[in-house]
Amino acid sequence: MTRLSRRIFVLSGLVTAGVAVTPRQGARAAVPYPFKLGVASGDPAPDSVVLWTRLAPSPLNADGQGGMANADVTVEWQVSTTDRFTSLVASGSVVARYADAHSVHAIAGGLAADSDYYYRFRAQGQISPVGRTRTAPAPSAFGRDLVMAFASCAHYEAGYYTAYRRMAEDNPGLILHLGDYIYEGGVGSSTVRQHVGAEIVSLADYRRRYALYKSDPDLQAAHAAAPWLVVPDDHEVENNYANMVRNDSSPTLTAAQWTARRTAAYRAYYENMPLRPASAANGNSIPLYRRVRWGQLATFHMLDTRQFRDDQACGDGWKVCADADLASRSLTGATQEAWLLDGLAQRYGTWDILGQQVFFAQQLDANGAASMDAWDGYRASRSRIQTGWQQRGVRNPLVLTGDVHRSWANDLKADYANPSSATIGTELVCTSISSTGNGSGSTTVPNAAANPHLKFYSDRRGYVRTTISRSQVRADFRAVNTVTEHGAAASTVRSFVILDGQPGLQAG
Repeated sequence: MTRLSRRIFVLSGLVTAGVAVTPRQGARAAVPYPFKLGVASGDPAPDSVVLWTRLAPSPLNADGQGGMANADVTVEWQVSTTDRFTSLVASGSVVARYADAHSVHAIAGGLAADSDYYYRFRAQGQISPVGRTRTAPAPSAFGRDLVMAFASCAHYEAGYYTAYRRMAEDNPGLILHLGDYIYEGGVGSSTVRQHVGAEIVSLADYRRRYALYKSDPDLQAAHAAAPWLVVPDDHEVENNYANMVRNDSSPTLTAAQWTARRTAAYRAYYENMPLRPASAANGNSIPLYRRVRWGQLATFHMLDTRQFRDDQACGDGWKVCADADLASRSLTGATQEAWLLDGLAQRYGTWDILGQQVFFAQQLDANGAASMDAWDGYRASRSRIQTGWQQRGVRNPLVLTGDVHRSWANDLKADYANPSSATIGTELVCTSISSTGNGSGSTTVPNAAANPHLKFYSDRRGYVRTTISRSQVRADFRAVNTVTEHGAAASTVRSFVILDGQPGLQAG
C-alpha cells in the first residue's frame, strides 16, 4: 500500500480527488455526526503510533465544547492493513472526556516496523473518516526511503489551505509542522475568509479557534495522509512571546491573566495535536522537545524555541545589537541545549534533522541589522550548537525552519563573517501555507551581497517536500501561485540535493 486509494468510501469519509466526502450518518443516526474535525496520527515509533480525533458535532460553539454534552464518551479505534478494515491488526477503546473537549489520544501498539496502516474511530453509532499512517523502521534498519514534507504558518484569514491539499497528494510518509498552526488574532479585514470571535485568550477561545482551523477539508486531508511530528511557534499562544515574557501589549493582561492565557493555549495545543501523553500540558508549560528516531536513516530532534528562550535583545525587531552576542543568552535554554548536543553525539542515523521554528543561518540586511527574534538574536547559542555538532562528529546536520513566510535554502558556515570558511551544515526554510497572502513570486535573494551563504529564496506560499535516502536528501520547494483563490496547482520552484557527508546545497 503505497498510495491513498482514490475511490470514495461512503462510511469512511476518506478525502478523495479534492473533495471531502462526509460519511453517511444514516436515517437512524441518534446524534449529529461527531467527527467533523477529522482524524490524525503522529509521533510514530517502530511499533506504535498516536491516533487522534476530537468529537465536535458543532465545532464553533462559543463554549469550546464543540456541541458535546457534559458527559464522557467511549470511542473505539481500529487499525488495519487495508482500507476496508476486513481484518484488524490492532483495536481498542478510549474515553473522550468532556474536561478535555472530547479529544482522543489513542496509542495503537503492537504494530510492525516500517509499515503502512489505515485507522478509524467509532463513537455514538458513527464512523469517522479514515486516515493512513506509518510506523518508523526498527532502530537497526534503514527502511524505505522516506518522503517527508514540512510546513508552517497557516493563517486562516490570509488564504485557503490549498498547499495542505497538494502536500497530501504527494503521498508523504511523514509530515513535520514547525509552528503557527493557528493564529491568535481576532476578526481582521480579510476578504477571503475570517476568524470567528475576538483575539483568543481563554481555553474556550483556543478550543474554538482550533476547531475553526481543523474544519478546513484541505488540512484534514493532510492529516489523514500521513503521521505528523508537530512543534508550535509563537502564534499558538501570542505573537513573539519569549518564555514568560509578553512582547505584544494587546489585549491588556495582568501577570495572572497572561499565565492563565499560556495555560489555556498549551492545554488546547495538546488537545488538538497527535502527541503522546508524555507531551501533555502541565499548567503553564508543556514538554514538547523530543527525539524521534527513523531507524538508521534519520533522527528528528524536535525543538522548542519559545518556552525557554531569553527575551529578545534590544527590544526585538531588526537591530544592530551588541547584546545579541552575549554568551549568557540562549534560544533553547541550557537544559534543552544540553539535551540536543547529547542526542547529536549519539549519531543514531545517517541524517540528524533539527525540526525548529526560527531562521537559523545568519541573515543581515543592508545596514548590518538582523532579526532579534531569530537565532541572530542569540548568536552565542547558535555558535555553541554549531560548534557542538562539529566536535561530536555529526556527519549530516540538517536544520528545518518555518516562521518567515518565505522559502530559503542556506549553507551553514563555521564563520559567517568569512564566506570562505567551511560549510558545516544545511538549512531548509519552508514558506507559509497561507500567511502573508499570495506573495510576489520573486526569487531574488534579498541582500545577497551581505549573505553569500543564502543560496535560494522564493516569495510564494507552499511547503518543502524532501526525499530522504541513505546517500542524499532531495529537497523540492513546492509552491502555489495563489491562496486567495481555492484549488491552485502546485509546482516545484527549485530543487536541491544534500549529499551524505558533504554539508551544503548541490543543484537538484
